[in-house]
Amino acid sequence: MLVKVCGMREGCNIRDVETLGPDWMGFIFYPKSPRYVKEVPSYLPANAKRVGVFVDADLEFITRTAERFALDLVQLHGKEYPDMIRALRCALPEGIKIIKAFNIAEREDLRQIRDYTEVADYFLFDTKALLAGGNGSKFNWDLLGLYQGDTPFLLSGGIGPEDADAIRSFSHPMLYGVDLNSRFESSPAVKDIALLKHFFNQLQQ
Repeated sequence: MLVKVCGMREGCNIRDVETLGPDWMGFIFYPKSPRYVKEVPSYLPANAKRVGVFVDADLEFITRTAERFALDLVQLHGKEYPDMIRALRCALPEGIKIIKAFNIAEREDLRQIRDYTEVADYFLFDTKALLAGGNGSKFNWDLLGLYQGDTPFLLSGGIGPEDADAIRSFSHPMLYGVDLNSRFESSPAVKDIALLKHFFNQLQQ
């Protein structure tokens, strides 16, 4: 199962997390986030793929940031419409994949997904809250039984060190990976290496 560690910013911490072997590492380019990345860190992952997280950003900012940080994937965590994503795909360098995030609280929140099946490479299902991600709370994963699309998704929202067993028990044919963030931090944008290492070991059992 793919593991994405999101909300990275500090060079030394990025290097330490990468030694654990995450598949993807996320960088948040949203000024209202406490994990906002303004400058290029002193170290960027060389092995894990780089994911840029954006919230209702304009095309120019996304494409410029993708080039500056050599992103492999772009995650859209706002209210981006399908037409905007189509335009973004044309503007981005070839090969960059697009993740569309959806905030889930009830079954009605899943209705909007069908409009995005042709424009996103992956979905990410997060908890609906005031902030766009990094809230540390879970939604009811059972709601995803209603999702019958063929776009693979990442499970996000309040996943913590104690959740490895629950993730292994969760079954869905399109589950592609998990997204880890605030529950593994000692402070915003600084991940606790011991907690992550324990989780990785438990998940692989």
